[in-house]
Amino acid sequence: MRVKTGPTTRQRRKRWLKKAEGTHGINHKSYRNAKQTVIKSSQYAYRDRKNKKRDFRRLWIQRINAAVRKEGYTYSQFIDQLHKKGIAINRKMLSELAIHNPEEFSKLVKDVMSK
Repeated sequence: MRVKTGPTTRQRRKRWLKKAEGTHGINHKSYRNAKQTVIKSSQYAYRDRKNKKRDFRRLWIQRINAAVRKEGYTYSQFIDQLHKKGIAINRKMLSELAIHNPEEFSKLVKDVMSK
């Protein structure tokens, strides 16, 4: 018995075209281009989920460094003293503290840096 695969093929192609909605030009109309676009965009999304974490950590470090330098110290000295004193606070929270509560942050820096 002969098997006809027209509806299945059409459904599969429509799925790829649906995923490619929002892309420019031929990339959301042509099945071949749509499929390539979706595959490549998935690769970018996977890569950038990792890079996002890296980018935010860099931002937090820059903010902490700027705030600590106002107190006359460097970021590396400050982090070193935090570790030596056993204070476990992450960079995200330090950055938020430096932005939203600068006076509390400066108190923290003075407490940590006092020998």
